[in-house]
Formats: sequence, structure tokens, C-alpha cells
Amino acid sequence: MVLLQPSRSDQSSMKAMPMHMHLNHYPRRFSPTFATRLTVGVALPLCGILTACQPAPRLDLEAATSMGDAVGLSGSVEFRKLSTDDSPLDEPAVLGRLTLPEAMRRAVTTDPALQAALARVRMAVADADQVRLLPNPVMFVVVRFGAGSPQVEASFVQDFMAGLQIPRRASAADNRLRAKAADAVTSALDAAAEVQERYAAAQAASALVPALRTRMKVMEQMTSIANDRLAAGEAGAGDVATLGAQRVSLEVDIERAVLAEREARIRLARVIGEPSSAAVWELDAWTAPPTELQPESSWVNTGLARRPEIQSIGWQLAALGDDKALAHLVPWEEEDALLPLPNPWEPASAGVDYQKDGNDAIGPSFATPVPIFDMGQSRRARVSAEVQAARNDMLTARRKVVEEVRTAYQILLASTSNLRRIREQLIPLQERRRSISDGAYRAGEADVTVLFLAEQDLRLAQTQAIEVELQSSNAIVRLQRAVGGAAAARTLTSASTATNIQNTNAPQLTSLEKVTP
Repeated sequence: MVLLQPSRSDQSSMKAMPMHMHLNHYPRRFSPTFATRLTVGVALPLCGILTACQPAPRLDLEAATSMGDAVGLSGSVEFRKLSTDDSPLDEPAVLGRLTLPEAMRRAVTTDPALQAALARVRMAVADADQVRLLPNPVMFVVVRFGAGSPQVEASFVQDFMAGLQIPRRASAADNRLRAKAADAVTSALDAAAEVQERYAAAQAASALVPALRTRMKVMEQMTSIANDRLAAGEAGAGDVATLGAQRVSLEVDIERAVLAEREARIRLARVIGEPSSAAVWELDAWTAPPTELQPESSWVNTGLARRPEIQSIGWQLAALGDDKALAHLVPWEEEDALLPLPNPWEPASAGVDYQKDGNDAIGPSFATPVPIFDMGQSRRARVSAEVQAARNDMLTARRKVVEEVRTAYQILLASTSNLRRIREQLIPLQERRRSISDGAYRAGEADVTVLFLAEQDLRLAQTQAIEVELQSSNAIVRLQRAVGGAAAARTLTSASTATNIQNTNAPQLTSLEKVTP
């Protein structure tokens, strides 16, 4: 430690001063040149640090708005504070009809995982504010008692190296803050995609159960007709046994469908914040997905540009660039320099020392580690490896985006084509077959089994249509998720094509159901 002592005349004048004034008051005979140099030497770096430090960006508010925009909500997602650990499990219940937009709004605004992501954004904001603060100065006072008068040493030390690193540390913290904001948008997209898939599953299950129950009514009528014909001697026992086995099999299918519907509604209740509700809402009719799509390459390019997962890794790479610059100062900085909160106890520092030992002395001091053994090479190697790991993570994420977009795109095209084929070809053909069988049965030209098989195949085609509707709904949800949300997908589809279509798979009263023995 280097001490610059004033002249003997200055020392003699300082002896007459009280001890508590020695640190912050210079006698009139103290050299003005030394005071000026000391003031300028401390003030210039301090002014530079204060000028470089700007307030941390309020990305928590921007993240809340971006989350709402990404999932297609009209407003931002509000951060909710839980007062106690024993928070209520259920949000206010939805009565009557539950629309898809309302389900999405409730899921995004009440999802605890999404709220936790917003809390992590606020943590990153606090970290960014923390690194902008100058470290607290440290004051040391040592008093030694001996044979003569007490010896007093006092030091007032400021960590100047941490202050010089504030701009770079602030840049790294801001980049990590932006990465956390992108992660929050990812959580919002996941929540929106999950509730859409749960809603589509509940829609499909709700449509399938009535169709199966209608088939059961037909089966019961066919069984009654077969029993009457068996009693009249017009049919054999084989028809009755066949219809009985088919009826039991259909009962099993109905029970499974009812359980699947109940399970789908319970899962939907959980994602909208009502895990304990009865889940007996009325749901919207199925909506056909858009059929006029941009080329696959346009969807891929949009996904690569808009996916928040890729943006998050990009901001992490930017933060690692700041870490790499800080790593070159390792011999002169504290041990955990790359951590969010610095350690103020082992820095390079400068200050003012005062010593009272017979003749008083005061002067500036400077302390720094001597880079003999640790030149920072290990820290720089670690940061370089972290950069390479992040770059490979980026490549993996980009490849995964391409895979997800292409897979969802192809599934959507195939399911839409299959649904059109079922509606425009298979169902009309099965309806025609049933009509012909009905006429032959009435004319006595065919057995009831022929009519039953025609009716069963028609109901099976309608069930297939419901299943393909669910497949296409999940495909459009996953395609939207793959490109970065509904807002990104809206630019790639024609809004006029997404119109509500009447559910042609609803159970209908057929001529067979009106047949009496």
C-alpha cells in the first residue's frame, strides 16, 4: 500500500485538529495541488461511471404485453401476487357456456407456471438494477494501545474496479433479462396451446358420446326386431346372438367414451383454473381450421424469426459476450465476477489512509491483486465453452423449429384432406347404402342384418369424421405454436376460411329408428 504524506509543516498543523476531522478536512496550509489532484482523480472516474449507468429497462411490463399479443389476447397478462401459501385452488366458476376465447383468457391469466415466469422476469429486473449500483465503500479503523499514546490507523476504501465494470455488467444483466422475458412468452404460448388442445379434446368427446348412444338405440331396435322374428319363426337364433354381442360391445364403447369425455373436461377445468368444478359447461361448435395456407417455407421462416425459444438463446449468447469481455479482467476483479451479484470484499480498491503515530499522516491508497498465478485463462476458457454450448443449443432449437413446423403443416394438410374426403365422399356413400338397404328391408328383399350393417358403417364414418376433426384441430394448434403463436400464424392464413361449420356428425333420426316390428 502506498501512502503519500503531506509535508512536516502540514503535519504539525494537523496535530492541533481533532482526530475525527482528519479524514474530511484539510488544514489551511495543506498543499492545494495535492487536494486538487486527489479530487480530480476521484471525480473523473466517478462521473464516467454515473454517466454510463442508465436505469434497467422495464421489460417485465413489456413481457406481459408480449405474452398477451402472442396468444391473441386483447390486453396484457397481469402479474398476480399470492398473499399466502394456502391460496384458493379454484378461480370463480364459469356458468353456462364456455367459449374457446374465454377458456384461453382464463388459462393464460391464471396459470401458476406463467405467473412464476413473470416473477422470474421481475427477479431479472432486480438483478439488472442491482448491478447498476456502486459498491458500498468500506471504512477500516484500527486503534493500538501501547506504552505511549494510542496509535490510530483509518482507511476509507472504495472498490473502483467494480465501478468500472458496471456498464458491461449492466449490459449482461439486461441481456439475461431479455432472455427471461422471452422465456415468459414461451410459457404463455405453452399455456395457450395446452388449453386449445384440451378444449378440442372435450369438443370431440362431447360429439362422440351422442353418436354412440344413437347407435345403441338402433342396436336395441334391431335386437327387438330379431327377437320378434325369432318368435315368429322368420329368423334364426344366430341373428339374435350376433346382435346381443354387438350390443354389449357397443355398451363398452359408450362407457369408454363417457369416461374420455369426463377426463377431457376435468383436464380442461384444471387448465382454466377450476380443478374442482363440475365441468358441465356447454362448449362451442367445432370450427374448421383454415385451408388457404401459405407455402411451408413461409411458415418455417416465420417460426425461425418469431419463436421465443430462439430469441432467448440469442440473448443468452449476447450476455455471454459480455461475460467474455469481463473475463479478461479476472486478475483484477473479485472471485465470482460473472455471478449476478458481485462480492464486495475482495476487489481492487482505492481510498484514503490516515495514520496517527507520533506524526500524523494521510494519503491515498491503492490495493490490487498481483496477477502471478491466476491470469484468468481458466475463466476465459469456461466462457468460451459456454458460448459454444449456447451456439449448439441455438442450432438444436432452430432444427427443432423446422421439424415442428413441417410436421404440423403436413398433418394439417393431410387431416384436412381426409376430413373433406369423409364428408364429401364417404358419408354420402354410406347414407346412400343405408337408404338402399332400408328400401330392400321394407320390401322384404333383405334381412335386417344388411340394414344394420349399413347403419353401423354410417355411424362409424361419422365417428371417423369426429376423430379427424380433433386431429386437424390439434394440428392447427401445434402449427401456431411452432411459428410463435396465433399472432404470427395470423399473417400466414386467410381469416375468411376459418368459419364455423354446422356439425354434420350430430346424431340424426333415421328411417331405421322409425321401423316397428
